[in-house]
Amino acid sequence: MQKTDQERKVTRQFEKICNKVGKAINEFQLIGDGDGVLVGLSGGKDSMILLEALANRKQHLPYSFELFAIHVSATNVGYSIDTSYLSDFCASLNVPLFLEEIEVNLDIDPEKSPCFICSWHRRKTIFNKSKELGCNKVALGHHKDDAIQTMLMNLIYHGSISSLPQKLEMFGGRIHLIRPLLMIPENELSYYAGMRSYKKLEKNCRYSQATKREAIKDLVREIDKLNKNARKNLFRAMDNIYPDYLPRSKGEG
Repeated sequence: MQKTDQERKVTRQFEKICNKVGKAINEFQLIGDGDGVLVGLSGGKDSMILLEALANRKQHLPYSFELFAIHVSATNVGYSIDTSYLSDFCASLNVPLFLEEIEVNLDIDPEKSPCFICSWHRRKTIFNKSKELGCNKVALGHHKDDAIQTMLMNLIYHGSISSLPQKLEMFGGRIHLIRPLLMIPENELSYYAGMRSYKKLEKNCRYSQATKREAIKDLVREIDKLNKNARKNLFRAMDNIYPDYLPRSKGEG
């Protein structure tokens, strides 16, 4: 049965994404033979595309690795999502899915935002599950725009130049946190997600819009007006740092 023009477009866009993921895996040595990879599946387009792309790479890479997915729900923050859809999605990819529920005390540190605290506890649950499953890699769906926004957040709010690396060693090397989508801009992922018609999952959280990241997204949109290549240059800047040409806040000696 021949594919329609639309189906061919979907296939070409997915292949484009998979090729970039494959290049990132090879260039940054994100996944190796015998690895166990646990994907944090939030239900958003990025993590779903990540899982789909890794399932595809699993079939084509010249070595084998195990692939799992986990979704963590915080039950006491007004958050809900259609986990049955996630289960069906993972089953279609032949990827085991683990559903975990946690309760988060958002008042434990008044100086931290609710989103930071919730995210920290979700991440902790994912790391614990990776240990239980014997996975040495945890994959997250951050893309190029996430890296740009994180760099600006750290500059503005924390006075540091840092962002999201493709690969980060944690817990003395027991786990490597990997981000296979980091070289892909969000608009390419959004384009594919629209073509795939992923179900819009219900995700209610009263803190979802009250974040610094939302303000940074608005800032990036304003920066775009200054230069059409602004995002590309912001990302490139993280690999072009010249310490000798930066002022120091503290004198030497």
